[in-house]
Amino acid sequence: MPELPEVETVRRGLAPAMEGARIERAEVNRPDLRWPLPERMAERLAGVTVERLRRRSKYILADLDTGESLLIHLGMSGRMMVSGVILGEFHLDHPAPLKHDHVVLYMEGGARVTFNDARRFGAMDLVRTDREAAHWLLSGLGPEPFGNDFHEDYLIEALKRRATPIKSALLDQHVVAGLGNIYVCEVLHRAGIDPRRQAKRISNQRIASLVPIVRDVLSEAIEAGGSSLRDHRQADGELGYFQHSFHVYDREDAPCQHCATPIRRIVQAGRSSFFCPQCQK
Repeated sequence: MPELPEVETVRRGLAPAMEGARIERAEVNRPDLRWPLPERMAERLAGVTVERLRRRSKYILADLDTGESLLIHLGMSGRMMVSGVILGEFHLDHPAPLKHDHVVLYMEGGARVTFNDARRFGAMDLVRTDREAAHWLLSGLGPEPFGNDFHEDYLIEALKRRATPIKSALLDQHVVAGLGNIYVCEVLHRAGIDPRRQAKRISNQRIASLVPIVRDVLSEAIEAGGSSLRDHRQADGELGYFQHSFHVYDREDAPCQHCATPIRRIVQAGRSSFFCPQCQK
């Protein structure tokens, strides 16, 4: 499932085509994705202007001039593709419609934004912007990694009583929003922390050190366009490249780049954890 860098990359790719532009027409080709789509969705989107595109955790929010926001969740295989607009030096022609083009937004100026999702694990909803914090997908989310509320004192307090492994604690979206399996593995390797360590048994100093490392890893991944392991594409159809910078993730038995010890893979809560048994204590 796309993590924060992939979602932020898509948001940035959509912005030139959507921010400040009017949706001339919306085409909704089925009544549901993972969950039912909003009632009269095409009618409610037609003729409205997208004032701003934001990201909250792993969700994209398009603020509309009607006081509503279009919430977009890519799921495991969802893609938001832009065509018919100049991005940099390239003009992206409209492709032929595909079987799994479930929602299509025709923007003023000729751009077309298509939500394609072969497995239909993604979602879209319309929510009142001033009540979005209460939406069932957004309520209870922890602070954003780049926000002012995510700081050393906060993280120390949030983890000091947790008996769960530090890997599981950082994946908890109530603790910090947007982190997923790939980037937690990379963060813990940079911090030299074994993913099996109980969060409450790690010193405050080491917990505090995670905050800038989280931001650095996520920033580097965003600049690389995210990680393309299976389905992720940027809004212009390009792949992300951060997977070429992985230190541990998906590198089982490969030598650690710091000490040459073979990278290990274990399973924690049904997910693969990759780490260096020599560097991470």
